[in-house]
Amino acid sequence: MYDCIIIGAGPAGLTAAVYAARKRISTLVISGNLGGQAALSSSIENYIGFQFITGAELVQKFEEHARTLGVEVKIQERVFGIKETGDGFDVLTDRGTYAARAIIVASGKIPKRLGVPGEDEYLERGVTYCATCDGPLFAGKKVAVIGGGNSALDAAIQMTKIAAWVYLINVNPVLRGDAVMREKVEEASNVTIMNSTQTLEIVGDVFVKGLRLKDRRTDEEKTLDLEGVFVEIGSIPSSDFLKGLVELNELREVVIDRRNQTSKEGIFAAGDNCSRRGCKGTSWGG
Repeated sequence: MYDCIIIGAGPAGLTAAVYAARKRISTLVISGNLGGQAALSSSIENYIGFQFITGAELVQKFEEHARTLGVEVKIQERVFGIKETGDGFDVLTDRGTYAARAIIVASGKIPKRLGVPGEDEYLERGVTYCATCDGPLFAGKKVAVIGGGNSALDAAIQMTKIAAWVYLINVNPVLRGDAVMREKVEEASNVTIMNSTQTLEIVGDVFVKGLRLKDRRTDEEKTLDLEGVFVEIGSIPSSDFLKGLVELNELREVVIDRRNQTSKEGIFAAGDNCSRRGCKGTSWGG
């Protein structure tokens, strides 16, 4: 039995692991990937200590720091449940069961899905949720990035260096990301920005061949020919495995108090899958 199992190996999970290790708490980190959303970023600016660093480099530093302190890390292992036992918890994964006295949930967020026809059918056949991971597969091709926030702008900027042409499909009237990122996209010579444009369907034949779109200002529909679709419309908390065990809010975030404790004693949470309660002093158990 471990003293603590941490679910998630992003910035929050690995930070928790470092501090646990420094206190000589026997700790296991379990995660489907290393780095979480940080690993999906091509460039990270003004992370404390670094004016600029790539997501991959930052994640490597996280991992090196944790492993230097002897933290045990299991990657590419998916947690699908937690069961309360007499003296702690069992963490159930697709590879086994692990026991711990306490749990820290730092499972982060996962990409939102569009929910349009063709999205499931062409997943990994032209539809992807990670430009950093899959961008090189679309070298010299026409692609679309769907979204209007920072994640979409980052993906579009990455793809301008790889793809022949990038269509930025934004359902809102204007782009919502940071000004510096909007400027980079607008200055690129191989980007078409399509605001007020709704994605109706991803079409193809074995692989993606195009997008069926609607102009929300005129209701005009058209099909755009391309070979890749990057869905970048935000993310949702990775919390399904906690349903019925701890309190979740309407956004599926884990509700925590000022000590980062959830509604279940012995289970804590950290990172962007959380919503804090009790900042003025209220906490479960008094």
